[in-house]
Amino acid sequence: LAAKRRKYTRTTDSRHWMRKYDNLVKGVVLNRPEQVFVSDITYIATEYGYSYLSLVTDACSKKIMGYQLSEDLKPLGCLQALEMALGRRTTNLPLTHHSDRGYQYCSKEYVALLQRQGISISMTENGDPYENAIAERVNGILKEEFYLGETFASYAEAERHVSESITTYNSMRPHLSCDFMTPEIAHTHQQLCPKRWVRRNTNTKGSSVHSTSPRPQL
Repeated sequence: LAAKRRKYTRTTDSRHWMRKYDNLVKGVVLNRPEQVFVSDITYIATEYGYSYLSLVTDACSKKIMGYQLSEDLKPLGCLQALEMALGRRTTNLPLTHHSDRGYQYCSKEYVALLQRQGISISMTENGDPYENAIAERVNGILKEEFYLGETFASYAEAERHVSESITTYNSMRPHLSCDFMTPEIAHTHQQLCPKRWVRRNTNTKGSSVHSTSPRPQL
């Protein structure tokens, strides 16, 4: 009957001197692929320590566009995931990149790549995970449904399982918010049913209060 103790490893450090950007996606209606990319980092446990999975996901289709498993939290892993995501784009429509304020996303190299591509930069403002809820939810799906929350024997095994899981997620896992289409299929649609970006507030008693806007479901 003992409560399960949840492991927690911090992957976001926003206490740095680099420029932080405003949140541009609050209240944005998601109605097409490649409108907003969301990025985040999650940890993958191995018997030799933690590795770190950088993900770039399309907020509308829920397709994981880019990923990279790294043995450290240096910006290079996030940059490689972003380069993969940009290489898989199928349109030249306006795009916003949304992330937390971690130093990886504020780094000179990462910001420069976004600016060269003409991509708007958006970041969370208050450290609230609901400001990057889609990215957080995708992390949860991979860990809970695809067993990426397990401890792997080695980095190579973790890397192989990550690749297989993301391929399966993109091609076989349907999403309610995409009318039960898989991310791969949803990403081929030029327009999807509009979903409003979620804002979640807390009242003075500490209970959650959702906005009247419908919450995107995954």
